[in-house]
Amino acid sequence: MHDTRFDDLAKLLVEYSIRLKRNETVLIEGLDVPDEMTIALIRAVRKVGGVPFVQIHHGRVSRALALEVSGRQLSLMASHELARMKKMDAYIAVRGSNNVTELSDVPAEKMKLLARKMRPVQDQRVKKTKWVVLRWPTPSMAQLAGMSTEAFENFYFNVCTLDYRKLQTGMRALKRLMEKTNRVEIKGPGTDLRFSIKGIPAVICGGDRNIPDGEVFSCPVRDSVQGHVTFNVPSIYQGIGFDGIRLEFQDGKIIDATSNETKKLNKILDSDPGARYIGEFSLGFNPYVLQPMRDILFDEKIAGSFHFTPGQAYEEADNGNRSQVHWDMVSIQRPEYGGGEIYFDGKLVRRDGDFLPKQLRSLNRGRFGKRG
Repeated sequence: MHDTRFDDLAKLLVEYSIRLKRNETVLIEGLDVPDEMTIALIRAVRKVGGVPFVQIHHGRVSRALALEVSGRQLSLMASHELARMKKMDAYIAVRGSNNVTELSDVPAEKMKLLARKMRPVQDQRVKKTKWVVLRWPTPSMAQLAGMSTEAFENFYFNVCTLDYRKLQTGMRALKRLMEKTNRVEIKGPGTDLRFSIKGIPAVICGGDRNIPDGEVFSCPVRDSVQGHVTFNVPSIYQGIGFDGIRLEFQDGKIIDATSNETKKLNKILDSDPGARYIGEFSLGFNPYVLQPMRDILFDEKIAGSFHFTPGQAYEEADNGNRSQVHWDMVSIQRPEYGGGEIYFDGKLVRRDGDFLPKQLRSLNRGRFGKRG
């Protein structure tokens, strides 16, 4: 049966997120998603005069390839995929997962090899195309979110089709404020963190890169991070579940890292020298994403959250850190999660997840009605 919500989402992705123009090429990548959604995207692309290309992936097949993959095979794959990506003006990825831990038994050295060999393809996509990435609602995601499949699907489509124009005024004000700020302090349970963002741009994420969206990010000056932070949002990275991550910093470097999987955590942070430095600092404020669900594209946008990211910095907000790792770690500061404060140059700008300056209050979830 045809679901018109697929059409609404496809229209938003093509016309708003990547703003596809006539005769532009777009690669549509689907991982464990219904054919109907891929077809809806093809139709939306053709409606604006674009040229669609499609690549379909399946999680179990990807795992089978990764288990025994060789450097030679990956070099050939990367060469082929890079040549194709260079022909694309835009990129849409819709990523489902029937099992969020499908890759958990792929050896770490294979995951590291994959990340390194495929990096040129990712760089081409991020730097040279108009792109948007989103998850697809699956029963496994619903299970992680503690919801029925039907309720989660309704939540998903409500969240993903948010009218991001309503956030634009507040996001622009937050960008201006962050770009005028030198010192940032974050305080909360298990957290006393200090760093500088002086001279580093702030970037608005308002539905044109990830769906769902709703964040403004910058980056710490590489050697400025001091103190410690505890993340109260569980995380999945390289197919492994991490809870209660705590990081301690000295002169920008992570000098101590613990979690329920401390050994595996430190193995990832030892992937390369840049993995122990921070490549992103961001404030999340999507008014309809409220609880963790172990999916970073949702969790990093949680209302009243911040995330701090070991590894690679984005070129748009660059502190020079380079790494094959980019791991968004999230903490929620709303009262039910223990609260917390964020200060810019000594001034309290967010308390218990709500912005205090008048020009930022439109980003608070209380300004939005309930959906779904």
